[in-house]
Amino acid sequence: MKLAILSCEPDNYSSRRLRETAEARGHEVKILNTLKFAMDLERGTPALYFRQKQLTDYDAVLPRIGASITYYGTAVVRQFQEMGVFCANSAHGILNSRDKLRSLQYLSRHHIGIPKTNFVRDKKDVLPSIERVGGAPVIIKLIEGTQGIGVLLAESTKTAEAIIELLQSQKQNVLVQKFVAESKGKDIRAIVVGNRVVAAMRRVAQGQEFRSNVHRGGIAEAVELDDRYIETAIRATQILGLQIAGVDMLESKEGPQVMEVNSSPGLEGIESCTHLDIAGAIIDYIGAQVDFPEIDIRQRLTVSKGYGVTEIYVPEGSYLVGKTLTGSGLYDLDINVLTLYRGHKVIPNPKASRVIEANDKLLCFGKQESMRTLIPKKTVQNRSPQIQHLPDDVN
Repeated sequence: MKLAILSCEPDNYSSRRLRETAEARGHEVKILNTLKFAMDLERGTPALYFRQKQLTDYDAVLPRIGASITYYGTAVVRQFQEMGVFCANSAHGILNSRDKLRSLQYLSRHHIGIPKTNFVRDKKDVLPSIERVGGAPVIIKLIEGTQGIGVLLAESTKTAEAIIELLQSQKQNVLVQKFVAESKGKDIRAIVVGNRVVAAMRRVAQGQEFRSNVHRGGIAEAVELDDRYIETAIRATQILGLQIAGVDMLESKEGPQVMEVNSSPGLEGIESCTHLDIAGAIIDYIGAQVDFPEIDIRQRLTVSKGYGVTEIYVPEGSYLVGKTLTGSGLYDLDINVLTLYRGHKVIPNPKASRVIEANDKLLCFGKQESMRTLIPKKTVQNRSPQIQHLPDDVN
């Protein structure tokens, strides 16, 4: 495999580890400065140039796009995608995760636990928004920011008002977020690669610092996650359209609450405390995708007229619960189950004897008219939290 790692910092720990790990596995790898690309746009023949030389034969790209170059970096990734090169994270997924408001909107829509959050512009809405998230103390966040930059704790309503007013006067968009007291100074970082969590750590802030980021002096320790945290991390990554991510979660009384999903997670802190080869897991995943590329069948809805692909959720009380796939009557309706999702488990091509359980999700191919009858009608008000559908643009 010939792999390009897109990074403006070739000598930092993560870039070096990924390059060395890929080379140790016999892959050809180069770290390419994202800002040194030029793009040619022409009908039918998208092309990329690096330092004035045309690129033609890369098998895969691993983007490590910094927040300061998001626009240009995602344009480069998108160009690789248009050239048919496998990208470990898509431009769309990177953009989704980089914008805190957008990512929380997607996660909220799909019933992922998040801290209660408000986004306001009018000064008159500031006080009501603080009250709606539970009152002071509150967390104030810039919509774009990494490593704890642009995250502030306001101990009082008056302080929160002053901070928001100052930031808005500087043309900054801010989020007002509930302060989860039981998680003060600590959080969970889980690394997701494909459909599994390959490592996790708990980060604990030191001294008076409430931000637990390792870059802020936080201490990290390895942790074993229970199924709720594993499923939340994997689902959050998939919903935003990513394949490799670092998912930051608070340990609240209500369970995991996602703060952020990072499309370019640093490896030094988590490899040091877990002693796991996370770089190797990433490189092996990319190699497998290049050797055996996945076909996103959801993009091929016109395979045959009247047939398509959809995800069917099985809620509590459904007549399907407790039945085998054979006894469910799905085959009689001309519906085939391609993949069964159960919690954080992915069961491809499930056997006909597999028993359907409540909260299973079935990725099905079949007659669209029959499948529509199995999807609950959407309700405008008080939508059931059990109905989950991925956005059309999620891979």
